[in-house]
Amino acid sequence: MDRTVPRTGSEEIELYMRTYYSLLRSTHTIQIETLVETHMAMDSSLHVMASSPKPDVSALVYASLRIPACIADTDMILIGILEKSLIAAGYPVNDWERVYSPGRRRRTHFDGKNTMAVFIASRSDIDDLIPMLTAYQIEWNKLHRLLQGEIMKLFLAQHQSRLSRLTDSEANLLADALQMDTGDLRRLEIVWGSQFIPMLIKISRKRKQMSLRQIAGSLADYRRGTAFWWDDLREQLGDVDIESRPVYFVSSNTHSILNLLVGFALREERTLIDYIEAKGHEDLLAEYRAIQENSSPSNKANFLYYVLKKYLSSSGDKPRAAMQAAEAAVGIFRVPSRHGFDIETQVFELNHLKFDWLDPRLMSACDVEMLEKSNAVIFNIDYPLGLGAYEILARVTERIDRVQGIYVIGKAATLNGKIGDVMVPNVVHDEHSQNTFLFNNCFSAQDVAPYLSSGTVMDNQKAISAPGTFLQNPRYMSLFYQEGYTIIEMEAGPYLSSIYEAVRPKRHPYNEIVTLHGAPFDIGFLHYASDTPLTKGKNLGTSSLSYAGVEPTYAASVACLRRIFIQESRRMRELADASANGLHDEAVILKKGC
Repeated sequence: MDRTVPRTGSEEIELYMRTYYSLLRSTHTIQIETLVETHMAMDSSLHVMASSPKPDVSALVYASLRIPACIADTDMILIGILEKSLIAAGYPVNDWERVYSPGRRRRTHFDGKNTMAVFIASRSDIDDLIPMLTAYQIEWNKLHRLLQGEIMKLFLAQHQSRLSRLTDSEANLLADALQMDTGDLRRLEIVWGSQFIPMLIKISRKRKQMSLRQIAGSLADYRRGTAFWWDDLREQLGDVDIESRPVYFVSSNTHSILNLLVGFALREERTLIDYIEAKGHEDLLAEYRAIQENSSPSNKANFLYYVLKKYLSSSGDKPRAAMQAAEAAVGIFRVPSRHGFDIETQVFELNHLKFDWLDPRLMSACDVEMLEKSNAVIFNIDYPLGLGAYEILARVTERIDRVQGIYVIGKAATLNGKIGDVMVPNVVHDEHSQNTFLFNNCFSAQDVAPYLSSGTVMDNQKAISAPGTFLQNPRYMSLFYQEGYTIIEMEAGPYLSSIYEAVRPKRHPYNEIVTLHGAPFDIGFLHYASDTPLTKGKNLGTSSLSYAGVEPTYAASVACLRRIFIQESRRMRELADASANGLHDEAVILKKGC
């Protein structure tokens, strides 16, 4: 039994966290510059060159993809939970522009000048945001220094309105002046797009000196935030009463479960192929032909789901309207978060599904006769970050009477596998509570492996729920790896803390070994590898899952939906048998169809 798991494996990480939390207690603004020294000292695996005078392009790309582009013009960052607290502090955020980042789903507003307001759901958003802002400022200021050279000054002066891509000779020239590889420079050019030269001009003009102010951040504030979220959710659902119906809770994303249940991409195959032909996506056309000729291991449905995302994002309103009509036809509700933090919810009523629309991989798990009589719903949330998982699930289990299962699908770092593998843990050490959770994961390798052709499924694994992506270093990982932990992620521990409180009569403990083997509902965790942090300098700032992430995502999602269908069919048969034996209460409810 792993009773001596270290707290974080790094005193430097703990010092860094203590530093910014002590500063956040101030009622005045704090300077990001104050955190630079302790940030560098922690030797983050996501920021391996923090202390080097040379730019760490991987860290800069990682941060740039997860912070809205307006960060280039931002001097002040406000952190809040609900609009009213920011408005009361004198910041009319509802009048500000809503801004987005491609790699992090976090509600953010910009005043159009120099102030950005960020809405958080839990302490984990702070542990994610502050190191990211610090890394961004460090790397900005490195580039600022290098851009003061005569070569760079002359180049930028000659290309002030330049929006086009660099030539090879220009890229080589800039890479040499900025002390980075040409490949790294090209990655920055891709991330910043047509704004690459304008960004360099902004960076050259001044050092970055960002400040930070937390408007609200108490535990009570987080609880109020989830209460507002739930009340808003119930209002938008209208007559769909999820509080008294059997619920299968899923934490995943907003596309895979939906695509598998609606089957829109499968019915629109010809349209999607015409689209990639018209757009000149030769690589995708080659993959499609290989699938058709059985010379590619890829699943055609997975491929079409990937193309669908591109199609819907670039083909105007008509295709999106058709997709929404298909969702409505099968009783699917999309519920955006209108206030505070950004978590979209989807509700699927099982007895409204069109079973001939389902992904073929689901059909062998369907007892259509039983599912058509079911009053159960699938409640899918776009997975929250870190402790946000605890806050959200605590609210859900408080308000929903009949939880049938809790299933979590998400990205993780792997210490013993490769990108695209799927890991199935049954032990989770949570860095927040310092608890080690032991539980029966309802999934095994056999549930996922039939749907994964190019990756490996590893079950009976041990996971660490870390406080943040930047809050890891080689010492941290090696200590846990020595204890047999092979998965690093952020949500499993918080979810299990909430599950503990849903099945036990007290708050989750601290620094204990906790068994959840007797939970009265399914507990299932599936992680797909998106990062291999033991490969120094290699992270999601150096690459993207892109199409490579489609197969493990859908393999995990197929396994999850098959489990739900099998469990619900079994429950319905048991109710039917009970009704036949004269036990009518639940059977009467089912006949009414809720």
